[in-house]
Amino acid sequence: MSWVTRGVDVDYLVVGAGATGMAFTDALIDHADVRVALVERREGVGGHWREAYPFVRLHQSSMFYGAASTLLGGGRIQQEGPEAGLHERADQPTICAYYDDLLADRMLGSGRVELYTGCDYVGGREFVSRETGERFEVPEHCRIVDARYLAPDIPAETPPRFGVGDGARVIPVNDVVSAEHDPSQYVVVGSGKTATDACIWLLARGVDPDAICWVRPRDPWMLNRAKIQPDPVIYLGMVADMMGAAGAAASLPELFLALEEAGIMLRVDRSVTPSMAKSPTLGLWELDKLRTLENVVRRGHLETVSRGRLDFADGSVAVADDALVVNCAADGLKMPPLVPIWGPEAITVQPIRAGFPCFGAALAGYVEATRDDDAEKNRLCPPSSYGNTLEDWARMNVLGLRNSASFNSEPDIKDWTNRVALNPARVPPEHPASAELDDALARLAANVGPGVARLAQLGGMPDA
Repeated sequence: MSWVTRGVDVDYLVVGAGATGMAFTDALIDHADVRVALVERREGVGGHWREAYPFVRLHQSSMFYGAASTLLGGGRIQQEGPEAGLHERADQPTICAYYDDLLADRMLGSGRVELYTGCDYVGGREFVSRETGERFEVPEHCRIVDARYLAPDIPAETPPRFGVGDGARVIPVNDVVSAEHDPSQYVVVGSGKTATDACIWLLARGVDPDAICWVRPRDPWMLNRAKIQPDPVIYLGMVADMMGAAGAAASLPELFLALEEAGIMLRVDRSVTPSMAKSPTLGLWELDKLRTLENVVRRGHLETVSRGRLDFADGSVAVADDALVVNCAADGLKMPPLVPIWGPEAITVQPIRAGFPCFGAALAGYVEATRDDDAEKNRLCPPSSYGNTLEDWARMNVLGLRNSASFNSEPDIKDWTNRVALNPARVPPEHPASAELDDALARLAANVGPGVARLAQLGGMPDA
């Protein structure tokens, strides 16, 4: 069938209805009288969470995730378990339900948002239905918002990066919960949060630590979850301590060791100096469990899996003939070149402060709604990067802190960010005054300048 292109009369076309596309749209329609079309290749909103492994949880507090208008998780504190006293972290069903409700109540319910699922944006202001081939076009005045630029890869949708020989059993992490037979050995492949989650899930299920082989190409630095909480005394105190350590650091490895001693950074094996600093958060109880795993393979990236054997560039490692290889390796944090968020062709959503992508997307939506000049928007909100190497981590924090100073220089933006739970560095208007908060703010004010300047040097950046 040959379709006639159908016009969609909207002011914004947001490509991608995952976390960042939803956060941007939510803030935009909250502060501007505009119409928005959301285009999503999947069959619903929420992005990669719809395909995430079933035992996943947010690695940070739920309050730091979602959209500015609607609190995810209700700000609840965990009352029992190993994280009693910390803010709750939503699981996959909760996250997916949150985005479904946000869509229905806030967006479709407003009458100003349309959703087109199962569609691909093909450029030229057009998108196409995957199922029917029907084509849609938005008008010339419509702004294109690219909320896919940093879309993560996940194991469920990404083929293994290594070859799979005859007789080898390899599954994505999603399928470990439904594996029909318990093998004598599990081989967990990956260095990041997904791999740590898989190891913790296996241990909680009663798998003997000696029955788990962890292929860890790089050792990671991780943040202590207890220090990344939606409490300005805790969070701003942590940043103050981090900047104090940065200002005194002779090198990045020395800085991370100092942050470890301060209880901010964690590593699984204290005899190995990590080279990866994507810095997800980890609970101390998880750290204790991970340290029970002694069969750790550090030979770089896995090249091939065969029955009873793992092949690396420098040789092979024997595993059980019936070993089940759990693939946890995918590019969860993308690092394409930074581009201006407001460009001539599109608004390209990226983090603005260090990390916390939902806050960056919401902030971009607020600034788009309240400013007219793209050059001014880019001045207020340049993009920040993600961490990977130690140097990347240093640059991420320099950019994020510089950007925070920039957007907080505008009174209305500062007021909005202090009212938005997505912002980890906020001091809510209703927060009670205290000597502890005054101390954290004073230490931060004293340490941030020297800390940023030293991090810029260590990260190979201009310090202007």
